[in-house]
Amino acid sequence: MIKQYLLAILLLFPLCASGENDLKTLSDSLNAILEQKQYYVALKEKQIESIKQTLKDSTLSIGEEYEINATLYEKYQKFNTDSAARYIQRNIEIAVALGKEHAEYDSCLKLSLLYSMCGKYREAEEILKRLQTIKLPADLKAAYYNAYYRFWEYYAISTGNTPYARQQCRIYQDSILTASLPTSVNARLEQGFRLMETNPEKAEKLLTNLLATEQVGTPEYAMITCGIAYAYRGLGNREEEKKYFMLSAIADIQNATRETVSLQSLAMIAYQENNLDQAFRFSQSAIEDAAASGIHFRALQMHPFYSIINSAYKTEQTKVRTNLTIYLTVVCLLAGALAILVCLTYKQMRKTLRMKEELTQSNDKLKELSRSLKETNQMLNGRNQQLQEINTIKERYIAQFFDLCSNYIDKMGQYQNEIYKLAINRHYETLIKQTKSTTVIDKELNSLYEHFDSIFLNLYPTFVTDFNELLREGEQITPKAGSLMNKELRIYALLRLGINDSGKIASFLRCSVSTIYNTRTKLRNKARCPRDEFEDQVLQIGSTSE
Repeated sequence: MIKQYLLAILLLFPLCASGENDLKTLSDSLNAILEQKQYYVALKEKQIESIKQTLKDSTLSIGEEYEINATLYEKYQKFNTDSAARYIQRNIEIAVALGKEHAEYDSCLKLSLLYSMCGKYREAEEILKRLQTIKLPADLKAAYYNAYYRFWEYYAISTGNTPYARQQCRIYQDSILTASLPTSVNARLEQGFRLMETNPEKAEKLLTNLLATEQVGTPEYAMITCGIAYAYRGLGNREEEKKYFMLSAIADIQNATRETVSLQSLAMIAYQENNLDQAFRFSQSAIEDAAASGIHFRALQMHPFYSIINSAYKTEQTKVRTNLTIYLTVVCLLAGALAILVCLTYKQMRKTLRMKEELTQSNDKLKELSRSLKETNQMLNGRNQQLQEINTIKERYIAQFFDLCSNYIDKMGQYQNEIYKLAINRHYETLIKQTKSTTVIDKELNSLYEHFDSIFLNLYPTFVTDFNELLREGEQITPKAGSLMNKELRIYALLRLGINDSGKIASFLRCSVSTIYNTRTKLRNKARCPRDEFEDQVLQIGSTSE
């Protein structure tokens, strides 16, 4: 996410007018991406490791190994010169084994360039002198001159820019321009650097036009923006110089390029502007890159200046610590005075705190009394609701009871008359049959149960539905067609009415006590809730306190 954000800044920044705000934005972006430097290093190491894995393929040909080694050399060249040298040396062996002179010479030139970068000037020069006696292919001439140019450039930096070394640099720079295609990026870049000394304005235009053809964030983008920064230095435009050095440094960090001059230049500018924090940070990063990559000449180039910055930074830090000590002393004195005031205030506050504690205790007692009253009221409300419910049941059942009793007296009278007539008329067989038959009793029982079901469901209309909701899925009880309830529902209907005695329930339903017990146990086991809570929940069905 950070990388995308910074890349967007890079894309948009050239479109913005230069100014302090734009420069501040770019500076903040550089500082942010510098914080993420290890992320980009890790990303590059991951890419390199992925390429290395392809070398473990047992079916790999020697020619394919050459190509993979060349890729690893490109990745390592400005990242870790020792690793880059190892892979290019292997490519020289492969080229010799395959008898490919062009590949051998190309690899030797790359190895010479690496030797120059890491300070092995004798070894680099030996390779170049050996190749000098060989008729190199035309397409390798520019690479040969570039390797010699870099040799003298890095040697000049390491030896204090001797006139002879600088002269050789110019000679081979001209040779590069002669041997390269005029339209190539390297040729136009070298042409721009060559114009720096004589015509920085023309160099800036040439490199700016070249920058327009290059993709943002590439290693080439970093080199071109660095060249433009040097051109603006020659023109005396400090703002544009810093801007392009920052763009170059951001691209270098994103590419994990450790052979970079942009951060060094920014460190020098920050030091000149007395921004020691930035100067130390940039120079520290540049030194770390040089040490990690093994690029000898950059470390030598940076070391004297780094020592100056480091010394100035430490001096500044010493001043800061001294000032901090003074501030701390003043703060301690003020803290002492404040402590005395706190002690005096504390004594005054203790009385107030005691009063607050007493008030708090009184409030707590009042809250406790209020809570007790609330609980008592709730309990009374519950009792009142239960009494109201019981009164309602009594009123309805008394009325029904009188009605049933009256009906049963009438039926008993009719039944007595029928018996009497049979006895008077001496229909003894019919009399015996009728007295033995349970039809009348069964009919009356069914009538009693129907009356009970009707009265109960008038009191608790949702009882059957609510009762089934207390049972697990598939265990619900459905009365037969034409019946309002069955035996199981009547057992719990009686429980809901407060009849908990299994003997009384068994007597009413004309069954054994064990049947009642077994039925209650079976339904408790089918309950959704814990079995011990089942009958308590049944007692809550239709309750007005729900």
